[in-house]
Amino acid sequence: MRILIQRCSKSAVVIDGTERRTSGAGMVILLGIGHDDSESDIDWLVQKTVQLRIFPDDTGIMNRSILESGGDILLISQFTLHASTRKGNRPSYIAAARPEQAIPLYTTFIQKLTQSLGKSVTTGTFGADMQVELVNNGPVTIWMDSKAKE
Repeated sequence: MRILIQRCSKSAVVIDGTERRTSGAGMVILLGIGHDDSESDIDWLVQKTVQLRIFPDDTGIMNRSILESGGDILLISQFTLHASTRKGNRPSYIAAARPEQAIPLYTTFIQKLTQSLGKSVTTGTFGADMQVELVNNGPVTIWMDSKAKE
C-alpha cells in the first residue's frame, strides 16, 4: 500500500460537478492499493499518518501531528501510485489491486483513519473521474510505502 501525503492549507475534490471541500488546513492523501496489500498495511499507514509531525508548532518548527493541529484530511484513491514505468512509455498498472479487492480495503482505510483522527475524513469516490484541488503548504510532500518500511 502506498500513500502520498501533501500538507495543505485548503483542499477539495470535484466529482460530477459536486464539490467536497475540507474545512481548512490539513492533508491530502493519495492512496494506492496493491494486490498484495492487507489490513496490516492499513494499520501501519494510518498510525504513521496521524502521528506524522509535519505541522508547525508555535516556533514554526514541524513538530505537530494532524491530531495536535486539528487539521482535516482529504483521502483520494489513486491506483496510478502503483504504476511501473520500467518498459516503454505507457505505464503498467499490473501491481494495482483490482476493484473487488481494493474497494473493501479503501473502505477499511477510511474507517480506521476516521477512528484514529477522531472526526470524519473527506473522500473522493473510488474509480471516479475526479478533479483534486489543493494548496500544498510548504511545500511538504511525503511518500510512504507499507512494503518499504523505513
